[in-house]
Amino acid sequence: MPGYQSLADIAAIEQVPLSARPLAPNTFEMLRRGAMLNPQATALRFVFNGEKPTESVDFNYADLLRHFYQAANLFHTIGVGATDVVSYVLPNLPETTFTLWGGQAAGIVNPINPLLEPSQIAEILNAAGTKVLVTLRAFPKTDIWQKVEAVAALVPSLETIVTVDMLPYLSLVQRLAVGATRLGKGQPALPGKRVVDFNQLLRQQPDDRLIAGRQIAPTDTACYFHTGGTTGTPKLAPLTHHNLTVITYSASQLLGDSTEKLVFFCGLPLFHVNGVVVTGSIPWSLGHTLVLGSPAGYRGPGILTNFWQLVEHYRLSLFSGVPTIFTRLLELPISKRDVSSLRYAICGAAPMPVEVIREFERRTGLRVSEGYGFTEGSCISSVTPLGGEPVPGSIGLRVPYQEVKVVVLDEQTGAYQRDAAVNESGVIVVRGANIFQGYLQPEHNKGIWVDTEDGRGDFYNTGDLGRQDERGYFFITGRKKELIIRGGHNIDPKIIEEALAQHPAVALAAAIGSPDKDAGELPVAYVMLKTGQQATAAELLAFAEANIPERAAVPKHIHIAAEFPLTAIGKILKPVLVKQEICRIYEQELGKVSGLNVSNISVREDKKLGLVAAVKATGGADAASSIRQALSGYAVPCEVEVV
Repeated sequence: MPGYQSLADIAAIEQVPLSARPLAPNTFEMLRRGAMLNPQATALRFVFNGEKPTESVDFNYADLLRHFYQAANLFHTIGVGATDVVSYVLPNLPETTFTLWGGQAAGIVNPINPLLEPSQIAEILNAAGTKVLVTLRAFPKTDIWQKVEAVAALVPSLETIVTVDMLPYLSLVQRLAVGATRLGKGQPALPGKRVVDFNQLLRQQPDDRLIAGRQIAPTDTACYFHTGGTTGTPKLAPLTHHNLTVITYSASQLLGDSTEKLVFFCGLPLFHVNGVVVTGSIPWSLGHTLVLGSPAGYRGPGILTNFWQLVEHYRLSLFSGVPTIFTRLLELPISKRDVSSLRYAICGAAPMPVEVIREFERRTGLRVSEGYGFTEGSCISSVTPLGGEPVPGSIGLRVPYQEVKVVVLDEQTGAYQRDAAVNESGVIVVRGANIFQGYLQPEHNKGIWVDTEDGRGDFYNTGDLGRQDERGYFFITGRKKELIIRGGHNIDPKIIEEALAQHPAVALAAAIGSPDKDAGELPVAYVMLKTGQQATAAELLAFAEANIPERAAVPKHIHIAAEFPLTAIGKILKPVLVKQEICRIYEQELGKVSGLNVSNISVREDKKLGLVAAVKATGGADAASSIRQALSGYAVPCEVEVV
């Protein structure tokens, strides 16, 4: 500890070809090898209730491996073959990890966000061709089972539903109370579907071998991850066993070759590739300990408010989160907690304001590393080395065994023109054994590949704009793709636009991300009404709430515009709306500063920094610092001129 620190170190690692590295042939074998390093070591500590942070259900590696074997055998027993799909709609539980990793030994696993609306869950299940669904049995304060009841009949391929019960994790008094509500109701049942109990079947399975006799090839598909897509056409990214074992090995080089055992904290959801890889396969492939924080992760009651107590009690070494998590933690005093075990924090999913990073590091003494990745690349493509030079605002160096570079593409055709110069903004493209081969639905594969004409295969077009400095560090400068990233959650604007387009008064709708200090971005929509039609913003917002299948995608505001900025062929110029929205939010924020007179706010595109806000104001000697302080939590940087 730590691992590589520079591009030269990465190049030295790559002197040994990836094919000569000790990669496991599949994810099950990868985790089996990690378990065998020390079968009696603690593998998993599950904190069910964040309001009782020192209470956990623990598993050593021998326990964990037995459950992986049993889960794989369970799925085989109920008819899952190598190309059959096991979807799960589950919170973060030990059973979720058994399903995730054991399911890949039997077939293909498809994690689904339990916060999605039933219509969206049904679309994903149908797109995946789901045969088995693992989900939560009806339980107080959760609506997952009710969602499954609503969608089961809509998925013809679905044969078996496997229910997981959270009852065993409750105290005796709570178990009795929940048990009383179930009296006379019998076991869960759904018309036309077989419904079975996860733990009951699990106990019946062999726990020391795989009974299927399957030879799991590196090229076999391990998972289908949902990455967005418009209503009715969800995008599913198939990742192979090789994709996942490669990314686990290459990303683990961050930790070096020390035998020191670390304690990772997972508060990110296990339906997302970050939670699966960064705080899942990496620690378990190396024999480290994972603390799983509540069924709802960071959102669970008590997890964030008691976070520093969790660090002290479990001697946490590393955690990862999105910018909103770091912002929340800044509000919580460490007091006299012993957090000396905590050495690294990784922030990803969305850019974090430099001021927030510096304040977090100053207050905690903890080093923050920013990372960058995407589902199609199996999670992570660049990260600030844990022991390298701190570069606030950068997404770090490329991960070993990946090619990451910035290129200039033709604005009209998207074709490759040239590699970008040092510090020149362009499109980030990535190539490597971690990159998927294309979406499950062919209609989503248009324009995702870039041929740089070097004869060594295509690069994946991330759609993100960035630059690379002379040391090899990457910086995000914007996005060509239109995703709205709310607290690390990707929102396809078409979900919002298509819902609003159904309103009889709406002629055009455009959804964009609005700057937000806590979430990074929040969805907002601009709407142009049909001639002669009338509707208020409140009416349109109520309509959106009723018709958008994803709660996180419901716009925070709807603005009715007389006209839209359009291209010559009538396409909405969203970059203009984005700049307009930044100006609106910054003007609103600065309006709260007493004694300040803002004369102009504009947004320009900087080749090095991306979008930059320019603020002109009149005021006293402290006006400039007041402006910077008021805008310090926003990701878009600002230049200040006070006269």
